[in-house]
Amino acid sequence: MSTLNSDLKRIMDERGLSIRQVAKDIGYRFDSVRNLYNDETERYPKELILKLCDYLDVTPNEILRYKKEPSE
Repeated sequence: MSTLNSDLKRIMDERGLSIRQVAKDIGYRFDSVRNLYNDETERYPKELILKLCDYLDVTPNEILRYKKEPSE
């Protein structure tokens, strides 16, 4: 089974950004940003991903990592 994981923690940590500050700056709920940061998101809200891309100047491919598992 393939997986999709968040790489937001790495990006924010490298830049010294806090979850609270990013959530405030992009005008999005703290809990949603925290869940994505901790890779605990089941569904990735399009609006959140786009706001993060604009704020962090990255692409969705940098925030989300796709890993294809080999077929058995």
